Amino acid sequence: MATNPDGQVSLYKDTLFAGLWRENPVFRLLLGMCPTLAVTAAVKPALTMGCCVIFVLVCSNIMVSLMRDLLKPHLRILMFTLTISTFVTIADLFLQAFQPKMSEALGPYVPLIIVNCIIICRAEACASKHPVLLSIIDALGMGAGFTLTLCVLAGVREVLATGKIFEIQVMPNAFVPVAALGMPVGAFLTLGFLLGLINLITKKRS
Repeated sequence: MATNPDGQVSLYKDTLFAGLWRENPVFRLLLGMCPTLAVTAAVKPALTMGCCVIFVLVCSNIMVSLMRDLLKPHLRILMFTLTISTFVTIADLFLQAFQPKMSEALGPYVPLIIVNCIIICRAEACASKHPVLLSIIDALGMGAGFTLTLCVLAGVREVLATGKIFEIQVMPNAFVPVAALGMPVGAFLTLGFLLGLINLITKKRS
């Protein structure tokens, strides 16, 4: 049966942009909350974590998609975990070798990508059921949505807590930093505010 190229392009676009808004892993699905709250005191570690998650998502989705016809129901979670852990180890060792300060700053949160709900969710919901190309697009969309969320949270917190972003002063000298936003409580407050704002926007659009 002939395929519809326009339909495929539309499917790829919908899949790519779903992770940015409609199915954003943090703002809409509330997945991956541990790194979201833990590494968003500044933009640099947030961006680094996001890039690691994109790398692991893409690579694990490719591998799971390639072996999807061989997966057995009682072994699939084990295979997902083994596949994900391989690429998480690669990302962790890469950071230790080339970005040791960032690796130290992120601490255990890079290895904990292994149990990140976003990775396992996409392996189960998409990669284990769809071809490689669609799985890659899904991983890129979800990874980009997650990274964007981390950077927005980190940007708000870093600017309001220090007056800087990427260690560049962006607020006037008269600005009084809100130190609490750089602390763990600041992560909860900022996330709660942004979730409320997203819900308000969604209600107005609907």
